[in-house]
Amino acid sequence: MELTGEPLSLTQIAEVAIGGAKVSIAASAHPRIHASRRVIEEILKSDAVVYGINTGFGRLADVQIERGDVRQLQLNLVRSHACGIGAPLPEAEVRAMMLLRANVLALGFSGIRLEVIELLAELLNRGVHPMVPEKGSVGASGDLAPLAHLSLTLIGEGEAFYQGERMQTADALSRADLQPVTLEAKEGLALLNGTQGMHATGGLALLRAKRLSRVADIAGAMTLEALKGTPAAFDARIHNARPHPGQKAVAEHLLRLLRDSEIRASHLSGDPRVQDAYSLRCMPQVHGAVRGALQHCEEVLSVESGSATDNPLVFSDDDAVISGGNFHGAPLALALDYAAIAVTDLMSISERRIDRLINPDENEGLPAFLAPKAGTQSGFMIPHVAAVSLLNEAKVLAHPASVDNLPTSAGKEDHVSMGMTAALKLRTIVDNAENVLAIELMAAGSALEYRRPLKAGLGVERARERLLAIVPPLTEDRAMYGDIERVAAAIRRGEFDSEMETL
Repeated sequence: MELTGEPLSLTQIAEVAIGGAKVSIAASAHPRIHASRRVIEEILKSDAVVYGINTGFGRLADVQIERGDVRQLQLNLVRSHACGIGAPLPEAEVRAMMLLRANVLALGFSGIRLEVIELLAELLNRGVHPMVPEKGSVGASGDLAPLAHLSLTLIGEGEAFYQGERMQTADALSRADLQPVTLEAKEGLALLNGTQGMHATGGLALLRAKRLSRVADIAGAMTLEALKGTPAAFDARIHNARPHPGQKAVAEHLLRLLRDSEIRASHLSGDPRVQDAYSLRCMPQVHGAVRGALQHCEEVLSVESGSATDNPLVFSDDDAVISGGNFHGAPLALALDYAAIAVTDLMSISERRIDRLINPDENEGLPAFLAPKAGTQSGFMIPHVAAVSLLNEAKVLAHPASVDNLPTSAGKEDHVSMGMTAALKLRTIVDNAENVLAIELMAAGSALEYRRPLKAGLGVERARERLLAIVPPLTEDRAMYGDIERVAAAIRRGEFDSEMETL
């Protein structure tokens, strides 16, 4: 993948972060990068005072740095800011962060040398991954602590992972046959100012959330069939009368999944129900709204992936170096909070459908808790409890991080985004949602056994076959934690998603 600074899609990011695709800095970007670096070098020759080049940082911006200390300034910046806390970010998220940082530096607004960006790309290609603690960023002057840990690896300090082993960076670079760089004026700041930490963590979580929004249709359709529901509420005329794109897409998808259902044909006449409960009838409206929220978040991340987010920015056309605030994570923080709320709502409607499957007062003649011998057996009683527990945690985490603010840097940075917190919360919510939808798929799949020999719609049957290849239906009580884990992992790998996409 050649990096030009143009926006990257979530799929492209995943190709590198998860798939291991190689990257390089496109030749077309080289002149821009060189031009912006020449501006910095001319400033150093002139002794002009410019923030971040020969001044201190944050509240210390009014402290002028002697020419002989400029290199030490950048080194101190990286070292002092590398104070992340907590568990290391997963490898895929670190790779996404490295990719995104290299891409925006290729825009040529940062005054950084080409060789520094190329080393960042080569770290990716050779599998040297900085050890980046997941906590410690407020997302205002960018993700300072996470990006400082990334930058430590470039200068041969700190820790890194190589071939799955955590070690000192110097050892990792040696094994990968790479040499560290010595940072020159502006380069430490160019590496640290940016939103790529929250972008990497939030973007990969968003990609999983998009998949979940489609798998939810499959789980919901399977539940509808098991409960002998009606697809009447998915009629295109209803959704053309309220033409939100996500709503229309979900209704169309549900109808495809339910096509040629023998179960539906069996109760077309003589069914006393006029309409189903909201968790079944309103799937297009709820699932569709979730799709819309996730689409908005993806659009924000797409713009950000091709945006210069450090400070100051270098405009080589007129040799201008201008301080601003493109590092502020507000656009991402708000979007990631929105996505977290949306995925929590997706979990909420799924949990209600699980309850209807196992509740003997609601489940259309199915055994209580889907237990073959209710009383002696508990069936899906406790998987539902687990789903409620996960939903409760998601509801707590869905409180927006972006509404909080605590000034930092002695009040100089007096409004921060908390975007990294928003990204980490979204990741946990998506983890929980994958497990809740796994429970619904398992419960609905077991419930369909009680409708045999009648078959469900074509798409539901295909999804059921995929499910049965992972876990058997419940014929007697068993420990189901492993089953839930396997189905959630299959969702994460896209196995149900790919089944759906062929319909």
